[in-house]
Formats: sequence, structure tokens, C-alpha cells
Amino acid sequence: MTLSRRHLLALAGSTVATPAVMRTAWGQTPQVTLRMHHFLPPASNAHQRFLVPWSRKVEAESGGRIKIDIFPAMQLGGAPPQLYDQARDGVADIIWTLPGNTPGRFPSIEAIELPFIAGKRAVTNSKALAELAPTHFIKEFSEVQPLCLWAHDHGLIHSSKQVRTLADLAGLKLRFPTRQAGEALRALGATAIGMPIPQVPEALSQGVIDGAVVPWEVVPSLRLHELVRYHTEIPGSPTLYTATFILAMNKPKYEGLPADLKTVIDANSGMPAAIMAGEMWDERGRAVAEMVKGRSRNTITMLADDEAAKWRAATKPVEEAWLKAAKERNIDGQKVVDDVRAAVAKHMMA
Repeated sequence: MTLSRRHLLALAGSTVATPAVMRTAWGQTPQVTLRMHHFLPPASNAHQRFLVPWSRKVEAESGGRIKIDIFPAMQLGGAPPQLYDQARDGVADIIWTLPGNTPGRFPSIEAIELPFIAGKRAVTNSKALAELAPTHFIKEFSEVQPLCLWAHDHGLIHSSKQVRTLADLAGLKLRFPTRQAGEALRALGATAIGMPIPQVPEALSQGVIDGAVVPWEVVPSLRLHELVRYHTEIPGSPTLYTATFILAMNKPKYEGLPADLKTVIDANSGMPAAIMAGEMWDERGRAVAEMVKGRSRNTITMLADDEAAKWRAATKPVEEAWLKAAKERNIDGQKVVDDVRAAVAKHMMA
């Protein structure tokens, strides 16, 4: 029998990753075993406080007939930008990744990643994405079975230099998480540098970058509070940026499930999963902000309202450029942006 390259990669990845797999013992042999793959370390909040609880909830509600083995830190091989294709090709059964890891591939969902579109809270942004997914976003992910789309809370600037004004950003080398965040930083005068988030600590230590824009939740796993001293917040909503995430499943694997097990997956997809993720991000973000605030060597700066207005004006061309590009791809970008703004405002009040 000849094994395909994909099957060889999958088998090799399983062998390497087995020691770190998260397992649950059940009284019966699981009917279906699913392999979940993601890019963050097992100590990360996303792994411990969302992906593991979500997986265990699915297992419990299936009565032990579904078992999910979690492979963090790219243990099945490849690089973070390849995760979506790994779900499409069956190298992994479920993946968790950022659409922004492959810039321009999923253009519509970038609407909420535009500067000063997203709300300050993750649960607000996640509810907005889950609500609009069927009409605006799901079709871009047709090669897989999308389980959940969501977005984190407000992103802020963590840097080795204090940032209080636009002038302070001039030439500052900042890692950006998404294409639109990168465009926003350039519009603000910073030098935007793209890199996968696991590379940030080393890049900071070596002086390759002066800082990064990420939400509070990510700070401890990257040791940002130890590597830089200054943290700049943008007041109110909408906020500077957010990044979107997708939990997706291999389509043939999903379609091959018995009907009742599909129902279990479906019950833990869409809005319920988005709320679960959003609430975790908000809870952890608040806790991390308080931790950093209590450190004597760290300084948190809140932009003045008039300064924030200058930032909004400076980044407006980023939205205009995106709308033009969307039109060229036969996407009604203005409709998407308007609907995202309306959904964010609606869920901000909830």
C-alpha cells in the first residue's frame, strides 16, 4: 500500500506529539477520535481556558463517544499559516488559527479588523462575528466546516518607549498581528513588522522590534510585561484593532459523523462557542491588566481623547483603501463594514 505525503505527515506528527496530547479516560472506547491542532503553547490561556474546556464539553455531551486529542505548539508539524490548509486536507481534524495568518485570503472578515471598527470587549466582537457569519463570512471558509468565528478584545501597544502621541510612534518598530493592523500602524507613522506571535519574545530580546500590538490576554505567555515597560491603551469604543480567529473542522470528517454526534458539534459551534471564547478573553484581559498595573516597573498610558481622535483620523485612509480593494473583488465592502459597525454597537449595549 502506498501512503500519500499527507498521510505520512499526519502519522509522523502523531508520533512526535503523543507525549503532550491532552487525553480523557472514558468507560467506553470512543467512537470518533478527533485531532485538534493549534499554534500556541499548552500554558497559554487560549489552550487552557478555551480549547481544552471546549473539547471536554464536546466529549462530555457526546457521552464519551467523541474524544478530542489536542496538539498545541504546532506539534503535528508545519507553520501557523498552514493550519487552515491542514484542516482542509485532513492533516488535522480540527484547527484553531487566525484568518489573518494568510493575508488577503479571507477578505470579508477583515472588516472588523479595520482600525476603529471593533469594540473594546471580546464578547462584543465575538457576538457580532457569530451573528454576521452566515451572511457575510462563512462562504469564505467553504473548504472546511467552520465551527466558530470570534475576535479578541481591544488590542494595545506594548513598547520599550512610552507612546502618548502620534509623534512618539514615528519609526517605532512594532509587530503587527493582521494585515489591517499593519496598515493602521503605518498610517500612524510606525514601522510595521509582521511575524508569528511565538517569535515576538526573541525579536524583542534581540532588538529586531521595539514592541508589539496584542491584547492583554497574550502578555504573560509572551513575557511582554518583562520585556517592555510601556503599555498604551486607546480610550473607549471603537478601539484601534482586533484580530479574528476561527475554529474549523475537516469537512469530510464532519460530514462522516453520525447525525447525533453532528448535533453535539453543532450545539457547541457558532454563537455559544463565540461567547465562551469572548468571555474568556475579557476575563483574562482584565486580570492581566491588573497584574501589570501592580508592577512598579511598568507604565500604562491611556491616550487623551483628543489624541485618540487624531489616531482615528490618521487611519481613515486604511478603511478607504480596503473598501476600494473589496470592490475590485466584487465584495460590497461598505455593506459589510456598515453591518459590522451596527452589530458591534448592538452587542456593546447587551
